[in-house]
Amino acid sequence: MNRFIVFERCGICEEEKKEGIHLYNLFICCECERNMIHTEPREEKYNYYLRKLKNMNQPRLYS
Repeated sequence: MNRFIVFERCGICEEEKKEGIHLYNLFICCECERNMIHTEPREEKYNYYLRKLKNMNQPRLYS
């Protein structure tokens, strides 16, 4: 039996990863999830993550 490994594009780092979570319609890889959790609001990266998370509300285009 053949097994297929599914890779998805992370909505934060935009790399293809096989493990992560789905938050609404945004896939977040484990590494980015871990980094987001440990980022303090006073850090520069915090605003970067906020901008990326805003993409969560963008509807997907299916053709």
